[in-house]
Amino acid sequence: MSQKKVTVIGGGVIGLCCAYYLKKAGHEVRLIDRGDLRSGTSFGNAGYVSPSHIIPLASPGIVAKGLRWMLSSTSPFYIKPRLSLDLIRWCLTFWANSTHRTVEKNTPPLVELLLLSRELTSDIKNEVGNTFRMEEKGCFMMYKNAHTEKHEIELAEEAARFGIDTRIMNSREVQEMEPDVEVNVRGGVLYPIDAHLHPGDFMQTIHTWLEQQGVEFMLNTEVTGFEKANGHVTKVVTNKGAVEVEELLLASGSWLPVVTEQLGIHMLLQAGKGYSMTFDKTEKNLRYPAILVDHRVAMTPMGQDLRMGGTMEISGLNSPKLLKRARAIYDAAHLYYPDLNVEFPTEQKIWSGLRPLSPDGLPYIGRHSNYKNLIIAGGHAMLGISLAAATGKLVEQMASGKPTSINIEPFSVGRY
Repeated sequence: MSQKKVTVIGGGVIGLCCAYYLKKAGHEVRLIDRGDLRSGTSFGNAGYVSPSHIIPLASPGIVAKGLRWMLSSTSPFYIKPRLSLDLIRWCLTFWANSTHRTVEKNTPPLVELLLLSRELTSDIKNEVGNTFRMEEKGCFMMYKNAHTEKHEIELAEEAARFGIDTRIMNSREVQEMEPDVEVNVRGGVLYPIDAHLHPGDFMQTIHTWLEQQGVEFMLNTEVTGFEKANGHVTKVVTNKGAVEVEELLLASGSWLPVVTEQLGIHMLLQAGKGYSMTFDKTEKNLRYPAILVDHRVAMTPMGQDLRMGGTMEISGLNSPKLLKRARAIYDAAHLYYPDLNVEFPTEQKIWSGLRPLSPDGLPYIGRHSNYKNLIIAGGHAMLGISLAAATGKLVEQMASGKPTSINIEPFSVGRY
């Protein structure tokens, strides 16, 4: 394998993990990011590494449920009405993909990618040290009503068909797993294979390792254009000057369509805003992370701290925070954990970030046919942390000219 100079655009968890595997393979790596790597979606999310999340976002029933939820701006799902041809096209494609047939087609490759990433994330922990509070103890899917219980048990049975261990528990059994807090649920499904970590610490750990290995960082740098010749991208033009390109990776998260448009490539992708709140040194904390299924809220203990987050708000790249959506997360958490002793935070402590949503629930990972030296990695939705390690490994294999660990055709970057 010949060493290449690889330019990575995007310093979220996908870009950093790609840089990690590229550098490990001996490539020279430069990473460009519009920020300083101290914020963004990769910092404030729930921190799940979840092979259990086997069903793509586009699935049967999600459209009807989403239409009902859209009637309330405090619901788990909200689309801000706006005149946008890209949004209309994305919505129509999402609707077309929300079928049993599409889910049956997309679930196996998603499971394969999730399981590969779960293994590789543990490898990263062992190689660089567990400075990001990774715990490999599982995650609950908790529910409060019979209809949700039936659905979650069906999903557990589906997961079992892929060899994923599941444990279905009633309310008493769930409470026994959480002796420090009251839990008010009908029951829950525990997925022991799942893990969780502190995403900000994970990002910082990878960033520090890359700096120690000599990776060049161009931070607070805006990409303003590209130079092309003979089917190659030859230069990245930034507000701080142009840099030559041998191999180019685009991993710019929710801003991916903005960047690809400058190359004449239209990517079908929308930004889905999520909110989270982190409570430091929670006196009586959870022992297990949990998704509160009926309200689509994620709860993650991070050492002594507790993070709660959720919602999917499709409102564009620069929309303001809606505090009532954060309040809805907080209120929902107390329906499941009635004696949780945490106070609603001030606006400054409420985090929001954008998750890049493809219209079929699968990420985009692969080379683009328009340019011989262009790789794209994006559209990971709520699975960025879960899929980052596998995405990084696959990108390195493509850049190095190796066979990929799994078939990447379902993640084709030109499928829309």
